[in-house]
Amino acid sequence: MKKYENTGSKDTRSGFGAGMTELGKTNENVVALCADLIGSLKLDEFIKNNPERFFQIGIAEANMIGIAAGLTIGGKIPFTGTFANFSTGRVYDQIRQSVAYSDKNVKICASHAGLTLGEDGATHQILEDIGLMKMLPGMTVINTCDYNQTKAATLAIADHHGPVYLRFGRPVVPNFTPENGKFEIGKAVMLNEGSDVTIVATGHLVWEALIAAEALEEKGISAEVINIHTIKPLDEEAILKSLSKTKCIVTAEEHNIIGGLGESIARVLSLNSPMPQEFVAVNDSFGESGTPEQLMEKYKLNHQAIVEAVERVMKRK
Repeated sequence: MKKYENTGSKDTRSGFGAGMTELGKTNENVVALCADLIGSLKLDEFIKNNPERFFQIGIAEANMIGIAAGLTIGGKIPFTGTFANFSTGRVYDQIRQSVAYSDKNVKICASHAGLTLGEDGATHQILEDIGLMKMLPGMTVINTCDYNQTKAATLAIADHHGPVYLRFGRPVVPNFTPENGKFEIGKAVMLNEGSDVTIVATGHLVWEALIAAEALEEKGISAEVINIHTIKPLDEEAILKSLSKTKCIVTAEEHNIIGGLGESIARVLSLNSPMPQEFVAVNDSFGESGTPEQLMEKYKLNHQAIVEAVERVMKRK
């Protein structure tokens, strides 16, 4: 297959920073708020070019969400920035009451998500955030796979009215989606057509799914690979269309097996056309300290784990 190549590994958070820099030039209503993590969120250029449109809140994340909600009343489009753990778990009450329930046009932008935060360990490696955010009525949930897609998503959510949770990461990962590609919220991206099994992946697991598909091709297994960057609203049509061919599915995500993309897809299948499904996800546990590579291997979030899941699910067809 080999349709996609790494054009130069980059961190997805830098894609967010590049998107914010562009929005600083093109959308005067965009403002940025940060909880004392400017460098980690790559907001330096936005602040340099638009100092009057930046608010340093400090380590007061709940206040940051409240201020962001207030800024929308005057027509501003606030982008909040901090680690995913502090963007969701620490401030869930404020997001629920002041943003989601009130339908405020706040963009909650979360870096350092999942296990690949790495050495900071379990207290910072949130694996429940997708579940927390997708349960909120009206909340759009996006989880991007590389630098280019994160930049494109950052630009797209500025034009989308309503609360958004944008999730990205810390580590350097392959950059393989088209530069300046169009990002359609709620629209899955077909990466590789196949006939034997559907692999649906999100975030850092998309590249691993492509590697897995190559390995499966060598085994004579034709894998369809779909990039689900928008977990809510979910592109149910794309999933069901693929499954009408393949009759089985593997879901792959850097998140707890409970509450993530896999469970959303399981609901779609149960309501429409139940078929065998296997999950590649963290099996209901916290993380631990280690390099991203060590953690992804230990918790079985890589291409080998996807291949093994495909072999299991195909036996259940």
